Amino acid sequence: MLSSNENDTYAERGIDEVEASAPEFDDAVDAPDRMRPAIEFRDVHLAFDDKVILDGVSFSVKKGQTKIVLGRSGSGKSTIIRMILGLLKPDAGQIFIDGEEITHHSEPDMMSVRQKIGMVFQEGALFDSLSVYDNVAYRLLEQGVPEDEIDVEVRRMLRFVDLEDAIEKMPNELSGGMRRRVGIARALVGDPQIVLFDEPTAGLDPPTARTICELAIKLRDLQDVSSIFVTHEMNNLRYLSSEYATVNDEGQVVYEKEGEKLCLINTEIMMIRDGQIIFSGKDEELQRNDDPYIRRFIHGT
Repeated sequence: MLSSNENDTYAERGIDEVEASAPEFDDAVDAPDRMRPAIEFRDVHLAFDDKVILDGVSFSVKKGQTKIVLGRSGSGKSTIIRMILGLLKPDAGQIFIDGEEITHHSEPDMMSVRQKIGMVFQEGALFDSLSVYDNVAYRLLEQGVPEDEIDVEVRRMLRFVDLEDAIEKMPNELSGGMRRRVGIARALVGDPQIVLFDEPTAGLDPPTARTICELAIKLRDLQDVSSIFVTHEMNNLRYLSSEYATVNDEGQVVYEKEGEKLCLINTEIMMIRDGQIIFSGKDEELQRNDDPYIRRFIHGT
């Protein structure tokens, strides 16, 4: 198993300090809070008039696991994210976040649940009138966090996405990829243990898309974050399901491919078609699947 044994990614801290601050996953693998799914759907149904959006969807995301959700436009994958955030309610079924049922939560009830969740939107969704610093600090400013604490947290998050040099820039001065990375930094404020990615690489060139995937890998492997990564791009699947992040002796984050030494088991794929799960499993199983729809999806036809 590729567990997350390093809890921070900053080279300047050094490997010894990183290891010292890491959670003791091996000692607590059977602890109740790790056995409890971070996200769970139980037989969830949703329809708008005669159009079925989700049709008996059941799945779970474990602690420290990434669930890659594949599907064409209109398949229901982004609906799942809106339901996790409480923006849509199911017609039937149950939804749990960290063991808490949120199926019928009111808007005030959902506020505390959302504090556990970071959301990365497709376009970054930055406030154009605010600087990079103020975009990342926005949630903390609303919560009345002291300015000195905000400054430390904003710089920490921008360092994580390698954008500390852009702290004073405005969104219109950033490339598309930089905007997405600022969006990720904003989503990570407060160290949420669940992060939702909704088509975060859409419209980006391959190298920039890979950078976004690497950030998701860092969260999974170095910070034990549970995530849902909605995408229709097979390159994203290949990065997320075949590479892992670790920290070398110099305290630098490095990415390696799974192979003879290690095999990724903290990443699974779920494919949705017309509101139903038609595949759930590992990437190797997906590649071997002979369903015609899945074959066409894999080959982009």
